[in-house]
Amino acid sequence: MNLKTKLAALGAVLMVSHAPSALACAACFGKSDSALAQGMNSGIYVLLGFIGVVLSGFAGFGIYLAKRSAAVAAASATPAPTAPEPKPKA
Repeated sequence: MNLKTKLAALGAVLMVSHAPSALACAACFGKSDSALAQGMNSGIYVLLGFIGVVLSGFAGFGIYLAKRSAAVAAASATPAPTAPEPKPKA
């Protein structure tokens, strides 16, 4: 990057950082009874619900695999019945 690009980036960062609207929202200032804070809380609860559903799905799949593995292991541990050997004809 050349000097002109660096100065432009620095100027943009300074302008954005000193904007009053970039300081904080109503929820960050502590006004928790505003509609913005209630909406943000609702969004957090919805995302936590999605995370819970996905993690439950992973846990269910793990339980399914464990049960399936145990069933396969039990089936392979039991010897398969063999046919009696034919008697030689004399």
